[in-house]
Amino acid sequence: MDVLEVSPQVVAPDAFHEVLTLCLGGETYGIDILCVQEIRTFEQPTRLAGSPAYVLGVTNLRGVIVPIVDLRRRFGLEPAFNGNTVTVVLNLKSRTVGVVVDGVSDVLALETTQIRKAPPVGGAIDVIHVTGMVTLDQGSNARMLILIDIASLLSDLGMA
Repeated sequence: MDVLEVSPQVVAPDAFHEVLTLCLGGETYGIDILCVQEIRTFEQPTRLAGSPAYVLGVTNLRGVIVPIVDLRRRFGLEPAFNGNTVTVVLNLKSRTVGVVVDGVSDVLALETTQIRKAPPVGGAIDVIHVTGMVTLDQGSNARMLILIDIASLLSDLGMA
């Protein structure tokens, strides 16, 4: 897969090396592969009363109680579950957290020169959690890869 440059602004070196690409509502996001413990098929977690709507509940993962966050809801999208829905289990500092996404597609090796700063725009996720953007060339239709700092995003929710 070819990667194209999109602007002259470059983020700090070593921002990302390899990223796991996640699909959410028609957009493609990338998270640092070093945070990923495993990818599991989606199983309905046990709901916790009083938790925010984006916290689906908890699940028991080999003796560890893991909170499960629906990134669709966190990003302001309507909840949707299908055969491609997966839970990505993350190791973030001293916490294990699961995030539910529409699907995962690739692990990409990115050079830091390919990563551009995200423009300051409003949205469901604060721009401080977006570490950069990359244009992926897929022949006739290029798509944007939005790189997110998943540890920062989840710590903002009290999860990491």
